[in-house]
Amino acid sequence: MKINWMRKLGAAVISASLFTTLAMAASPLQVYAAQEEITTVTPEQEVPIADNVLALAAGSPSLVLSGPVLARVNETFDVHVALASIESGVKAGKFEIQYNTSLFEYIAAAAGDEKTQIVSDSKGIGQVTVVTAASDTALQSGDKALIITFKAKARAGINQIQVSAELGLENSGDVTVAQQTAHGISIAALDTGVKGDLNGNSVVDIGDLAILISYFGISSEHADWPRVSAADHDANGIIEIADLAALGKLIAFDAGTPFDVMEASVMDIQNAMAAGTLTAEQLVEMYLARIDAYDKNGPMLKSIISTNPDALKIAQELDQERAEKGPRGLLHGIPIIVKDNYNTIGMATTAGCTCLKDNFTTSDAFMVEKLKEAGAIILAKANLHEFAFGLSTVSSLGGQTLNPYDLTKNPGGSSGGTGAALAANFGVIGLGTDTGGSIRVPSSYNNLVGLRPTIGLTSREGIIPLALTQDVGGPIARTVEDIAISMDVMKGYDPDDAATLYSVGKTPTTYTQFLDADGLRGARIGVIRASSVMGTNTKVIGLTNKAIEDMGKAGATVIDVEVPNLSTILSYGSLSGYEFKSQLNDYFAKYINTVPDTKVPYKSLADIIASDTDMLASQKSSYITRNNIEDLATNTAYKEILLTRPKITQESLLKVMADNNLDALLYPSTANPPTSLTGTSAGNANRLSPFSGFPAISVPMGFVDNGANPKLPQNLELLGRPFDEGTLIKLAYSYEQHTHHREAPPQAPALPVLEEQPAAGLQPAA
Repeated sequence: MKINWMRKLGAAVISASLFTTLAMAASPLQVYAAQEEITTVTPEQEVPIADNVLALAAGSPSLVLSGPVLARVNETFDVHVALASIESGVKAGKFEIQYNTSLFEYIAAAAGDEKTQIVSDSKGIGQVTVVTAASDTALQSGDKALIITFKAKARAGINQIQVSAELGLENSGDVTVAQQTAHGISIAALDTGVKGDLNGNSVVDIGDLAILISYFGISSEHADWPRVSAADHDANGIIEIADLAALGKLIAFDAGTPFDVMEASVMDIQNAMAAGTLTAEQLVEMYLARIDAYDKNGPMLKSIISTNPDALKIAQELDQERAEKGPRGLLHGIPIIVKDNYNTIGMATTAGCTCLKDNFTTSDAFMVEKLKEAGAIILAKANLHEFAFGLSTVSSLGGQTLNPYDLTKNPGGSSGGTGAALAANFGVIGLGTDTGGSIRVPSSYNNLVGLRPTIGLTSREGIIPLALTQDVGGPIARTVEDIAISMDVMKGYDPDDAATLYSVGKTPTTYTQFLDADGLRGARIGVIRASSVMGTNTKVIGLTNKAIEDMGKAGATVIDVEVPNLSTILSYGSLSGYEFKSQLNDYFAKYINTVPDTKVPYKSLADIIASDTDMLASQKSSYITRNNIEDLATNTAYKEILLTRPKITQESLLKVMADNNLDALLYPSTANPPTSLTGTSAGNANRLSPFSGFPAISVPMGFVDNGANPKLPQNLELLGRPFDEGTLIKLAYSYEQHTHHREAPPQAPALPVLEEQPAAGLQPAA
């Protein structure tokens, strides 16, 4: 009987229709190794969990780990998890294994002995969740519960691996108490009313599985049916393998908690989809409803130029694909906001200009194509400062985008539409472009994370150019983790962008391996305090100093440095004044003029200017000035800058980093918050990355207090060596996890639950 039960459950785990063992789980609950100590649970630390649930924190003496203290590089080894000092038998267990991805590669998990069966094994970024169940015989103290297999990437061992657990006990009775954990999220309901809640604590937890196992096989005619009917997931009147599998799946991924679209990350979404509590179609509907409520109505942020008319259809197709084949990866079904200078099939690519409102290209930009291949959904095209010229995000087609933290201020630019949209929770990840600060400035003004990659790490093919010498495309998101996940997809060689040749062999298998909450420990960071970079705003400087202090507390050594030739470097201007005309005309020749029956009435920048009105009026003089630039092949001023500026900038930055043994340089992303809808004094710091081509990441460091006015977010920036995005991600992630400065804006709160669906027939935004 027991063996048959085990075999059936094993088959259910393998079956894709019941379980999908995904390379994903909840965002890693990282523990700061330097701050964590094994402690004895005192009565003051104890809280009720449930009648039949015992929660054990990492380091608990009731969880005995054994394995090598120091494994050799590339050695495969096992970590054994045994139970100790458990008074009741254990019928089910939920084990959370946390590890450093730079030290270990997770291989597999296996049941500790023949008494148990693994019900669910879900792998995330630095975390594995394993759900086990025992049938007739419960586990006792001294029994081995789990065997976890790792491969060492460095000389490290069991001391760098942490295991916590929730145990479903055999007998219910008095309430068992233990150290509080983050598991078992409370759900309010009448008489609980929570599907799968059998122990009456209004959550779906491991105690419910422990109860259900004892009633396996009974039908609705059994006297004890009311005890377990809440776990009859397929509503067929029998407790069978499918019900055990469905309950185990909920426990492993989301504990039955309802999905909340506000501030949802990639992993939050994938967990909900894996648990079966969310579909891509529902998610798209939620975001479209928010766009309708806050972008086209309400505060009218004007961050979105157009929504994808096929988004719901694409979501439905991806849901069907997930059901039949499983997800393509972590971006399967994830809605993306794309700056409207990326070519996107089926949607106009306008650069914010009315002159290109009918520019429907026949190919996707390379980065958009990569996202689609990964299963992402292009949900909307975002407003931008017209042709990416400025930092306040105003365009003839999209109007003036508002800052969701203060509607009287601009959101930065030129990728301000992407920034405002993500801050307001209109999507999960966004694409921006950065020529002089256009990813990092809106990230700073919208409390987001933005990465300007090394030039050549991502392709510019299919992006309307401003100055290819400085242009690069990159991600904007609410978390560093989502930045890392997106870069795994968007990086890479593109035959149509020669700059990407330099990235070959210089990228990791995954940037998520750098998501180490303890990543600041041992790091060396240099602060550029020169006023030409730091600025003079005392409030911004104060936030920067507090960030430096927090980094020191997290284990980093932070020192002041001076960059050689800094005044000379910052005296140079952007090359967009030289390159825009010729490169825009090249774009016309490749993507517009060759399209049969194109409705775009122009063939060049000169034609747009000649229209007199089909553009942002305030930029017409700038268009004329740039259109008058002579042939670059004979432009001596241009060639002088092209030859000298990159060399002096790169050598100066590399020298200060080498002389001081630095991992990164630090300064505020913006010297000042926005002052009005048009006023932006971001400072000069944003020039160092584009002038050198080196990568820089912008991460929230807090808010500037404006007294009676709304507080405004500000970011710090970390600049690194070429193609060393991994180090920047590690440092930024560690800082983020230690400080948690991200806050959703007050102007776009959660919609009422009943209104979280869009009106029928919601059309693309005008």
